[in-house]
Amino acid sequence: MMMITRKTALLMMSACLTAALAGCGQKESGSSAAPAATPAASAAASPVSTASPAASPAAAGSHGAHWSYTGDTGPSHWGEMGAENAACANGTEQSPIDIDLAKAKVNQTLEDIQTVYKPTAFTVVNNGHTVQANAADSSNVLRIQGKDYNLVQFHFHLPSEHEFNGKSFDMELHLVHKNAAGELAVLGVMLKGGKEQAALAELWSKMPAGENMEGVKLEKPVDLAALLPADKASFRYNGSLTTPPCSQSVKWTVLEQPVEVSPAQIEAFRKLFPNNARPVQELKGRTVETDKDK
Repeated sequence: MMMITRKTALLMMSACLTAALAGCGQKESGSSAAPAATPAASAAASPVSTASPAASPAAAGSHGAHWSYTGDTGPSHWGEMGAENAACANGTEQSPIDIDLAKAKVNQTLEDIQTVYKPTAFTVVNNGHTVQANAADSSNVLRIQGKDYNLVQFHFHLPSEHEFNGKSFDMELHLVHKNAAGELAVLGVMLKGGKEQAALAELWSKMPAGENMEGVKLEKPVDLAALLPADKASFRYNGSLTTPPCSQSVKWTVLEQPVEVSPAQIEAFRKLFPNNARPVQELKGRTVETDKDK
């Protein structure tokens, strides 16, 4: 049996991320597949989920295999669609999860997450599984426990992939980051119906209606800070991309407080992807930590 070292695994993840910069997460939409990607590839592409870099948690696609969110190519069959997707069925740290707020462990040593975000140029693509915005540069940083992760892309799921106490939100935003070692970190933000999200106005007006990997360059920079809630209390756990190949070793941070988007924005996305969210996965002994109330 061939043994894979941690260094080799990280290099593979990084290669995938580069190849898949096209959509980490996506739950269900019946859309056809994008090229397969590993956590890193997904980051630019998946998740996951969550899209996905070990993200997106979202992932890009599945190495040539066409996957979707319904029927014979839906989530319950992803693990059957090639050996590279085995983690989708057999993984022990899969995403998304249902976060039990009462059982989240308060960790007094957790440092607050830090985001060094600025208005940034993006290109918007439709990878067949979600709408994804690819960053023009790597200047935006998510700092977790002293490690810096650079933003690669962000994408959306409808409904939310993560749940709180068994309940989902209207949508979920996954911001996929990657560090110099090729490790992925995904920041999940819940989206709920309310006032229009001005920071997404141009992006929403230019979402490709069909699969389009060349994408559309936005004329105005996206104000990333506006996509985050003022209260950044979070839940953290070790997980995976939320799309094939469901690669693990993804560091997930899910913010508790949601951000508003308008009902019209939600419906516009729903017309493209009626359901692109992977069902929640078993926790399998993992601990969900929180910096809330520490």
